[in-house]
Amino acid sequence: MKIAKPTFVVTLDTRRSKSDGTYPLKLRVTHNNIRRYYSIGVDLTEEQFEKLKSPKLRDEELKLIKGKIKGFEVKAETVFKEMTVFTFTDFEKRYFPKKEEPKKSDVYGILEDYIKKLHNEDRISTAESYTSTLRSLRSYKSKLSFEDVTPTFLTHYEKHMLSKGRTSTTVGIYLRSLRTIYNIAIDSGIIGKDSYPFRKNKFSIPAGRNIKKALTINEIEKIFNYETKGGSSENWSKDLWIFSYLCNGLNFKDIARLRYENIDGDRLTIHRAKTKLTTKSNQKPIVIYLTDHAKQIIQKWGNKPETPGTYIFNILHSQVSPERERKLVQQLIKLVNKYMSRIGKTLDISKPISTYSARHSFSTVLKRSGAPTEFISESLGHSSLSTTEAYLDSFEDDVKKQYASLLTSFDKKR
Repeated sequence: MKIAKPTFVVTLDTRRSKSDGTYPLKLRVTHNNIRRYYSIGVDLTEEQFEKLKSPKLRDEELKLIKGKIKGFEVKAETVFKEMTVFTFTDFEKRYFPKKEEPKKSDVYGILEDYIKKLHNEDRISTAESYTSTLRSLRSYKSKLSFEDVTPTFLTHYEKHMLSKGRTSTTVGIYLRSLRTIYNIAIDSGIIGKDSYPFRKNKFSIPAGRNIKKALTINEIEKIFNYETKGGSSENWSKDLWIFSYLCNGLNFKDIARLRYENIDGDRLTIHRAKTKLTTKSNQKPIVIYLTDHAKQIIQKWGNKPETPGTYIFNILHSQVSPERERKLVQQLIKLVNKYMSRIGKTLDISKPISTYSARHSFSTVLKRSGAPTEFISESLGHSSLSTTEAYLDSFEDDVKKQYASLLTSFDKKR
């Protein structure tokens, strides 16, 4: 079936003149009694346009414009011949193809692309962390190529940040983000492996100072026995902290996402939000044994009715956006940290108590009780034992001290 042929004519659009008295030339496309006009970037007066019709045109500039007009019309005919069915939308795409943006190959370009990717994957917290890295690096150096990222540059950047009052932990976070971007550049062929500056013999990323976050079993017992007013914010905060501690140190984002379908008798089975973007074959569920105390907290604060798709706790609601989810979880963490800090001061616990210390306390209590690292690693949802070993390392100073004292146990005076 032969499709209806449109007509293509460049004409002067005299509906509105410009400040200099000229009008824009436009390609008029007519199809099935529908007309559309497309600007071609040329402006003429009515007098000049009339001169174009003369077979003996002497004005050299107008001769060039007449040739351009013919070129626009011929291009339109060529585009039409390539189409099986004519639509204005398809014609516009073919006639005015969008110019491809040049591929970004500097540090900030790759960083921006990676941040967009994180947002598309709803990894809002991680995206914000990389955005902070981008801001910090840009404030230090406005333009940054991968060739610029040398051990000397990294050392100077580290010293600059520390001089501005940033902690080693913060600087370490920024530099690990930069290292990730550098690795992406290597994988993309933007920079060679030989230039890699993050080797031990070149530049080592500073490690943050380990602050003991884990509580002793006696301190945890005090929290369990601490009296709070039923239904109060303090009561809610204490119960959620205890629930996190009892449930493998589950972080509060995962707690917020819990639904009744995750419960099967005494078992709570989840996939951590942090690892959900791994391939399904690599996703390792965390199976948590629900103690009577954990069940009581669910019974006390859980939403009703207890249907499979219902969130257990009244923190999130269905159809919440990733940005809104993050804000609600942050508000919850701020609330819990506020009241747990107060409880800690009341109980004369010197260590800071936060949502994060519940996770560290879970792992450390198990470690000190003789639980194998493999079990703790599986309970925490770590992908490797090395991650768990690094995680536990900062909590063992007192144990090392205890064992070191055995070396001179013969000296009773000490």
